[in-house]
Amino acid sequence: MEATVSKSLQLTTWTSSDYTVPKLNNSKRLYTRFEKNKRVNNLLNCNHLATIKPAIGHRTAGLKASCTSQNFPASLLKSETFIAEEDLLLKKKSEEIKPCLSGRCIYLVGMMGSGKTTIGQILSEVLDYSFFDSDKLIEQAAGGTAVADIFKLHGEGYFRDNETEVLHKLSLMHRLVISTGGGAVVRPINWKYMHKGISVFIDVPLDALAQRLTAIGTASRPLLHHGSGDAYTQTFMRLSKLWEERSGAYTNASVRVSLERIADKLGVGDVCSVNPTQIAIEALVQIEDYLKE
Repeated sequence: MEATVSKSLQLTTWTSSDYTVPKLNNSKRLYTRFEKNKRVNNLLNCNHLATIKPAIGHRTAGLKASCTSQNFPASLLKSETFIAEEDLLLKKKSEEIKPCLSGRCIYLVGMMGSGKTTIGQILSEVLDYSFFDSDKLIEQAAGGTAVADIFKLHGEGYFRDNETEVLHKLSLMHRLVISTGGGAVVRPINWKYMHKGISVFIDVPLDALAQRLTAIGTASRPLLHHGSGDAYTQTFMRLSKLWEERSGAYTNASVRVSLERIADKLGVGDVCSVNPTQIAIEALVQIEDYLKE
């Protein structure tokens, strides 16, 4: 499967008036795939999402020191049981939906910082799909040049052209989970390619996105240029502007996964308490409902 995907991703040489991007098949690492023997929650670390807290980091917070007769914290055992239950639910739902997918690709769309990569890796693991990040593929095709540097050197239009070609090539394949860039939704032709599979909009409130992006820094985010003043305020204002430009396009997605809705269903106070495993479960539920329509 992996060799077939790599061979199929042989892109034509991308050129501009003064720059040539190497063919994608020159790269030795076209994808990120997690080993099957690792548990899903071990893929997550406490720094990956600041506002969508990792499963283990969230569930073990504030545990009491009460112990069982085996000298293990009773609350820790309860928490681990909770983790196992979520993993089992994720596995059960993936097994139910896998035959219905018929090999169709899953495209994750959403604003920058919404957790598409983390959630995509979880979904690809449980569905036994390959995982691709479209931004990473563009970087690899550009000889390792970062997205921010591609923007600086050649402009957003040039980046979007390459993004469209990547999505075109991926749309010809099957059994892939693809994390797209936040702006991939702005071009109608990209939707033509993504509608060959199932698109999933990860909807995260802007204030939560601004908190996360401010905490981890925005240097790698070419569309978040801070002016003077408070970093959070500047990030929130820029995200709000991008949202105005893109919110209509996100409605083209096959399904919507709302973190506010998940938080409400779980009875937690805010979206920051929702972990990636819970988001992945909700994504599978929404995909299942979509396929039943």
